[in-house]
Amino acid sequence: MAVWIMTVFLGSAFITSASEAFWVSDLDLGKMEQSWGQPGVNKSVVGAPLSIGGKKFEHGVGTHAISVLRIRLEGHGDRFTAQVGLDDDIGQCPASLIFKVEGDSKILFNSGVMKTGEAAQPVAVDLSGVKVLSLLVEATGNDISCNHADWADAKITMREGKPVTTMYPSEPPVVLTPKPPRTPRINGAEIIGVRPGSPFLFTIPATGERPITFAVSGLPAGLTVDPQTGRITGVLTNQGSYTVTFLAKNELGTNRRSFKIVCGNTLSLTPPMGWNSWNCFGCDVSDAKVRAAADAMVSSGLINHGWTYINIDDCWEGGRDANGNIIPNSKFPDMKALTDYVHAKGLKIGIYSSPGPKTCGGNEGSYQHEEQDARQFARWGFDYLKYDWCSYGNIAPNPTLEQMKQPYQVMHAALERQPRDIVYSLCQYGMGDVWKWGASVEGNCWRTGIDIVDTWTSVSGIGFDQVGREQYAGPGHWNDPDMLVVGQVGWGSNIRPTRLTVNEQFTHISLWALLDAPLFIGCDMTKLDDFTLGLLSNDEVLAVNQDSLGRQAARVSVDGVLEVWAKDMADGSKVAGLFNRGENDATVTLNWYDLGLTGKQNVRDLWRQKNLGIFNGQFQAKVGRHGVVLVQLTPAE
Repeated sequence: MAVWIMTVFLGSAFITSASEAFWVSDLDLGKMEQSWGQPGVNKSVVGAPLSIGGKKFEHGVGTHAISVLRIRLEGHGDRFTAQVGLDDDIGQCPASLIFKVEGDSKILFNSGVMKTGEAAQPVAVDLSGVKVLSLLVEATGNDISCNHADWADAKITMREGKPVTTMYPSEPPVVLTPKPPRTPRINGAEIIGVRPGSPFLFTIPATGERPITFAVSGLPAGLTVDPQTGRITGVLTNQGSYTVTFLAKNELGTNRRSFKIVCGNTLSLTPPMGWNSWNCFGCDVSDAKVRAAADAMVSSGLINHGWTYINIDDCWEGGRDANGNIIPNSKFPDMKALTDYVHAKGLKIGIYSSPGPKTCGGNEGSYQHEEQDARQFARWGFDYLKYDWCSYGNIAPNPTLEQMKQPYQVMHAALERQPRDIVYSLCQYGMGDVWKWGASVEGNCWRTGIDIVDTWTSVSGIGFDQVGREQYAGPGHWNDPDMLVVGQVGWGSNIRPTRLTVNEQFTHISLWALLDAPLFIGCDMTKLDDFTLGLLSNDEVLAVNQDSLGRQAARVSVDGVLEVWAKDMADGSKVAGLFNRGENDATVTLNWYDLGLTGKQNVRDLWRQKNLGIFNGQFQAKVGRHGVVLVQLTPAE
């Protein structure tokens, strides 16, 4: 630190004031939120000397976008200075970032888009009156491996006191989802797609006091239902659309629901729902942990709310045998036994690969073995494939649009030849605006951006960036903003609670439901608490995501940090999310004209499953910091 003396002559008196300077790199950086790695103290995020545009810096903080560091000044700050830019340690890797400085949620500095190799941009900000200073880095590119950002020579000058890094106070984990009734209630999607000749598996999702007995009227030839489990199995041979009626009965009552089975060429007529291993286990995934996740999906009751898939991400691969067939590593001794175990619980199971020679974790990819791998995945009994770009960047380092499509077309053709339905998930981080062409290569869903992590900057940056993409989504083809980061996460052996606040978790689930996003739980399923279970088992919220119309929400209004997103539902109603992205409580207004509505509307709070009353022209709600109010509107008549 350094002390600066300023002497001012006023009349015949001299007034001397002292200010003290603090390097940001000397503060507690453990409270910094970033999308990967740990903050570098006077180093880049990977430990290299700080260097921007060929210029070296002795002091500073290296981070990885998306990132935020909040510093409490209590109004005693004088000035913040820094040199910002992308660290030279990324070489020629293309990246583009935006550096922002905020004071009490007001933008004090915006670098605009900065790119690889550019000279450092100077920052000089007046901190007068600022209580909380925020240093943010946003990602604008698609190559997540290159987002190395530097706050070089970052320094805060204080008139008095010291700057202290901070995190916002925690919010009490209030469970809003009411307990389901003891009488039977059938939940989940109202439609499913299947190809002729493929094995059919669907478990009727129903809550209520067990035992429940199930029946299905109008079930087409080739399918049967187990009355004790509600599990429908068999094979359909003829294309067609079949409307059936589910019945669930216990000693307290009976519930019926119409359901449509579409036998044709399109899978995933509603967004897939399930669990993925990556955000909790990373490369520590194993056969035992996958089985435990399947067990927990059933024992927790989530299977009764429509959650279906148990998906293995990277790090199951062990190489190839003498015939070139992919084989699992020692942590997965018998893949067929594993898929049989999951299927026996009424669930489906997914696997992961890459079109490149290696996966993101450096394991065996499917390059030049696409047909063999598709055949093996089908033989093992997998129902879902996540296909991750990874090392294909070495095959096509500066890919044209056709080169981006080509490896996904190859694998789709191989999957289509298999006698099994395998939902096809494209993972290539939004390159080439994949939402515009993902359906043309028969992707059932496609990642629209970078990997998510459990921070507000990541969740909000990814989720609210989906503006305009609704026109490219629909039944069978979904925009995928990445997995859910609620509950106990960790990307390896150090499982810990999500860093999202309570409000942020409600926003996360609400926004993903509105976006018709694939819903994949990323937490340790064996450590579900009541709050997390409430987030994942609200049938009225999940129904927004699983609606058969498949109409992704659009942003209908924005007022600074306040936004309203809304979508049409198959029953003619509208669902709207009133979001507050700001740092303080605020009133958010939903105007009928933004939704194309007139007249009086019934407004229902979906999280609380409670009618709020009849409103005319608009609805207003007080929304907490980073929070949401999710409502459904139906005509009062």
